[in-house]
Amino acid sequence: MRSKLLLWAVLALRLSAPGANAAVSPCTSQGWILTWEPTLLTNGSPALFHVSSPIGLNTLSAKWLNHSIAFTAEKEKAWTGFAGVPLSTQPGNYTIELSAESVLGKTNVVRCTVRVQRGRYRNVTIKVPRQFTEPTPEQLQEINRDKELKEARFAEVTPEQEWAGNFRAPVKAEISDVFGTTRTINGKVQSVHQGLDYAVSTGTPVSVLNSGTVLLARPMFFEGNCVVVNHGQGLLTLYMHLSKIGVKEGEHVKGGQVLGLSGGTGRATGPHLHIAVRWQGTYLDPTKVLTLHIPESDSHMARSAAVKSVPQ
Repeated sequence: MRSKLLLWAVLALRLSAPGANAAVSPCTSQGWILTWEPTLLTNGSPALFHVSSPIGLNTLSAKWLNHSIAFTAEKEKAWTGFAGVPLSTQPGNYTIELSAESVLGKTNVVRCTVRVQRGRYRNVTIKVPRQFTEPTPEQLQEINRDKELKEARFAEVTPEQEWAGNFRAPVKAEISDVFGTTRTINGKVQSVHQGLDYAVSTGTPVSVLNSGTVLLARPMFFEGNCVVVNHGQGLLTLYMHLSKIGVKEGEHVKGGQVLGLSGGTGRATGPHLHIAVRWQGTYLDPTKVLTLHIPESDSHMARSAAVKSVPQ
């Protein structure tokens, strides 16, 4: 019980980071209104931008933090774009540049300032088998093969948005470790936890967070049995340490569909589910992604702007 209370205390601190009242939302300019959620953006946070335009548009895109953002029309003169703040981002004010083409073919550029605060993340100490911190030459070859495969697959960005509506939790279970935790493994600082862990026993059905196409579905050295789903526009979700994979690469999946069963394969101290959210090469806090209110697109109006030069 004490550990649960401590975890929720950590989460509460993160949600009440200093400077919350300094967030600038909405931003208005020349009849344009830009809002975002979460209202308080921190490094590692997703950013769902909502734009209300004073004129009818054919397309809308944006540049922010050296990333391209594609917007989808939700209803007349209302657009939504998914983005994120890399963990390495320093606190400060950052300009977002909106580029729009009106129904009359005129190009409009609108600039707004978005405030980013510093997130609060903790440090934990864990022990894992020595092979995961000091792999043999043969294991290093396997690790490098996995790395090359992931780099190639992650670079396969598709411009079409495949997700629809809100993202949903993959299981109904307690959270055992949060995003952004610095991990000291076997006495050395080895990594930052770039996902979310659920305390589930082996064999628990794992559901996909939203609709997409299976990009990877195979065993890997660190991840164990792993499934990666491509949701389009550089947005991926990852599901690790599974005991069983229930989908195939290239298969289209709908939000809530079971991908496999949880387990403790790969680098894991025991059975649990690790999920991660990756957007254009940067990992985002899944907890906050699951709280976003994403409008359902009108199928007759939804138009996605192609992502150009997406950083990986």
